[in-house]
Amino acid sequence: MAVNTFAIAVLLGSFFVMVFLRFPIAYAVAISSVLCLLSQGLPLTTVCQQMVKGISSFSLMAVPFFITMGCLMGSGGISEKLIALANACVGWMRGGMAMVNIVASYFFGGISGSASADTASLGSILIPMMVDQGYDDDFSTAVTITSSCEGLLVPPSHNMVIYATTAGGISVGSLFLAGYIPGAVLAISLMVGSYIISVKRNYPKGEKFSIKNLLKQLSVSFWALAAIIIVVFGVVGGVFTATESAAIAVVYSLIVSVFIYKGLNWKGVWRVLEDCVDTLSIVLILIATSNIFGYCLTTLHVPELAANAITGLTRNPIILALLLNLILLVLGCIMDMAPIILIATPILLPIATSIGLDPIQFGIMVILNCGIGLLTPPVGAVLFIGSAVAKVPMERVVKATMPFYICMVITLLLITFIPQISLWLPSVLA
Repeated sequence: MAVNTFAIAVLLGSFFVMVFLRFPIAYAVAISSVLCLLSQGLPLTTVCQQMVKGISSFSLMAVPFFITMGCLMGSGGISEKLIALANACVGWMRGGMAMVNIVASYFFGGISGSASADTASLGSILIPMMVDQGYDDDFSTAVTITSSCEGLLVPPSHNMVIYATTAGGISVGSLFLAGYIPGAVLAISLMVGSYIISVKRNYPKGEKFSIKNLLKQLSVSFWALAAIIIVVFGVVGGVFTATESAAIAVVYSLIVSVFIYKGLNWKGVWRVLEDCVDTLSIVLILIATSNIFGYCLTTLHVPELAANAITGLTRNPIILALLLNLILLVLGCIMDMAPIILIATPILLPIATSIGLDPIQFGIMVILNCGIGLLTPPVGAVLFIGSAVAKVPMERVVKATMPFYICMVITLLLITFIPQISLWLPSVLA
């Protein structure tokens, strides 16, 4: 066996063995990289050098700021106001509370950028409300966890920053703009599915639509929604970089949460910052260890080998696009979101561009695929959170989520084969 082939076998074999043994993903990535370097007789100082290099990036500084912003806004009394705004928009429909759940997730996603935060924050409020109004608890949970994936697409999303950094040369501002319409398409798809189920099960309607109430809720929610304007249009307009906008957004969210909405006191702020440190440590360790893993992949020419192997199966761009989605969906079943972005992007992006997919469009595809992965066992973090928040067995939640998986896959196919869904807004505004 040639040295390179042996090293690739050591790297990927040990990694997947540890993943299936449920090692923490950061340990699996780091240990497999160390074993790969040892198999080649390379110095282990490379590990430290590449890990430091991985997190020594100005653009990556935006990630901790966006996470901090999401934690502050999520704990600062924003959820209730966004739910009221969503209710004013769509609560009048059949299955109105399901529609409210989906639209509130779109609004909240633009603040938190996290499906887990969305499920924990909105789910703890909306699932009991829906059950009290006559909705089944498993249906309520399924709507909550699937709609939470809108937050991954609607900017500002720290996962978009990670993808842009990993892909190299991708405009964060353009990627932010690219997420709005796919997020809306996903929301509409989920609303159609919810409406069909609501009519079939005769779920209740809400109060009649009132323009006066809508304007009132808009005025109350303005301060929360303004954070999105500061970040996205600040970056797109060239007023500041993604990192600078994220830092400004943290200060703004602190002021809104403490002084305007008064959902947090200073003791609460310190608690939120402690939670942020926990999340940040996980994300930054993953980025650091994934960089050494990526270094090993690159030096062993794995991306080129994978590209040749996949394109060797077929030259049909439609089949290749479906194959890319399938690979990402399978990875989503066994890995968390950030590692997939960090590890799969260097391998799959060249294949995507070779069949005519724009890197920005492919980024939206990656993020939505990873979002679906968050809802699939055995590693679906959002699935577990939703089950725990609702106190509904996971098996029932998975069964209730089946129709919504179909809605999400339809959205994924639309994004894959209609490039303008992702690319129109960046082409107009960026």
